[in-house]
Amino acid sequence: MLDKRQQFGQKGESLAARHLKKNGYKILEQNYRTKMGEIDIIAKDKETIVFVEVKARRSHHFGNPKWAVTPKKQRKISMVALYYLKATNQNNLKARFDVVAIRSKHDNPEIEIVKNAFELAY
Repeated sequence: MLDKRQQFGQKGESLAARHLKKNGYKILEQNYRTKMGEIDIIAKDKETIVFVEVKARRSHHFGNPKWAVTPKKQRKISMVALYYLKATNQNNLKARFDVVAIRSKHDNPEIEIVKNAFELAY
């Protein structure tokens, strides 16, 4: 059973996936997990593999969610992304890291896609 925070996170990831699809992304994986960590969404935007971190906030109390991907989180996502590319034999494709920031205002969330949010970090 998921707690309210986990339910909010799942809802945010579903909203993000729908928003990405509306913007031309093809969703390849959701909640891709390895021993090293997890990537919320792996998608394709034209010829580019996109590793997407979803950040959702209920209020502005902790600031804009797009700034919540710390350097430590960037390194973890980078390691999982490299693992994914190698495991799926896609090392030769272009890749980037996007963040989907969601500010939930009850039934009217603001959704922003931040393309190239950070560089490969390791």
